[in-house]
Amino acid sequence: MVFRLPDDELVFPNPELADPDGLLAVGGDLSIARLLLAYENGIFPWFSDDDPICWYAPHERCVIFPEKVKLSKSMAKVMSNGIFSITWNTVFDQVIAHCAGAKRKDQPGTWITAQMQEAYIALNRAGYAASVEVWKDGILVGGLYGVLMGGVFCGESMFSLLSNASKAALIWLCRTSRFKLIDCQLPNDHLMSLGAEMIPGRVYQGLLRS
Repeated sequence: MVFRLPDDELVFPNPELADPDGLLAVGGDLSIARLLLAYENGIFPWFSDDDPICWYAPHERCVIFPEKVKLSKSMAKVMSNGIFSITWNTVFDQVIAHCAGAKRKDQPGTWITAQMQEAYIALNRAGYAASVEVWKDGILVGGLYGVLMGGVFCGESMFSLLSNASKAALIWLCRTSRFKLIDCQLPNDHLMSLGAEMIPGRVYQGLLRS
């Protein structure tokens, strides 16, 4: 059952009530307070320009435990040979803009709408979101961004203008020892090749609370 959120109250239904595809609720806004309440409960917004705001809580969650991240021999070489320089949260606005413009297989548009960009830039400025940037010869060539929930990094999107740049960002993030868990939300081949795994949504919510 999909719930409609009241406009005058910050509230979400129990994530376990989400539809089989993870859709839990529609409506509300993308204010900092509502976004933080959503992420605290394992819920995230995902919608296109022509849709109402849709909120998802997948029954299975794609995550990476940083100590389990996988490096191929070629990626180990990339990480050690100094091809890229990597920074933390220096050009968040540029990273999210690149993620919005990235071409993705079987996806004609982007869910990172102008409204979403404004909302996450506001989260970043308030200290609740951050980015990883990958540079080559002083040019931004890859990166990712996400929401900070204590020891959990809730990844939102990544981009790569050069081969292996987004992989380098994710591997660097896992190696920082800053987070106990990287939430990838939904699986894809790229993430699974790096050691992502699926866990029940209720287990993920327990990790958030801990």
